[in-house]
Amino acid sequence: MAPSPLPSVVVVGSANVDITAFVDRLPTAGETVAGGRLSRDLGGKGANQAVAAAKLGGRVRMVGAVGADSDGAWTRAELDRAGVDTTALRTVDTPTGTALIVVDADAENQIAVCSGANDHVSLDGVTFSADEAVLMQLEIALSVVQEVAATAEGFLAVNAAPARPLPVELLRRVDLFIVNETERELMPELAEAALVAVTYGAAGAALYRRGEEIARAEGVPAEAVNTVGAGDAFCAALVLALRSGHTPVDALAAACAVGSAAVSHLSSQPPFEHLDRYLPRR
Repeated sequence: MAPSPLPSVVVVGSANVDITAFVDRLPTAGETVAGGRLSRDLGGKGANQAVAAAKLGGRVRMVGAVGADSDGAWTRAELDRAGVDTTALRTVDTPTGTALIVVDADAENQIAVCSGANDHVSLDGVTFSADEAVLMQLEIALSVVQEVAATAEGFLAVNAAPARPLPVELLRRVDLFIVNETERELMPELAEAALVAVTYGAAGAALYRRGEEIARAEGVPAEAVNTVGAGDAFCAALVLALRSGHTPVDALAAACAVGSAAVSHLSSQPPFEHLDRYLPRR
């Protein structure tokens, strides 16, 4: 059977180069931990979500910014290779964003981010069609997120990470917020939002409509080796599943399955099968 056609998604967000050290344990303050293995990958919540959506079968374009440096050229090439349309990915005279990551044997991590070009994401020359779903995060300027919310006509989803206070206009306009349980606690204003998906790690996820739970899905057991990109994969899968017309319960279950597949892979942008593969079997 041919895979189901999936909707178009525009990801507006960050793109980083992830420099990751895999070590037995995380260092404490002032400590050096030796014996690590180094990895260099495409990252940033925006790029992670765009690549995941494309690998799951969606038609994806990305609005963002990279530097006029070798990292920027490499980032663009990696997005292109994953099937993401990079026409609206600007090149600016600022270094490409970089994340320095340490991951231990239990898949716990420490991350330091240098935003670089991500501080210069712009909507100059960018338009959105009504049939495109837009997915954003808060690793770019809030003013850009608000501008998208004011101009995009279609379905709008925001992965509200990292947590920050949200203006009332954004709460009213966004169709779907996606957060983890810690971010939800830090943003009590989300109780008034139309739809909020909350992830609970290995315990799964739930969907709330104006603070009332309407759906829940259990987590899918997995041997976690890297949790850095799991939440981003969850976001991409949930938006695609909901916009494809699947029920909230099935959409959550598929997103949890995709997130589980992500933690089982060392890369923050692991390979995925078509979204259909992760939907519950009836």
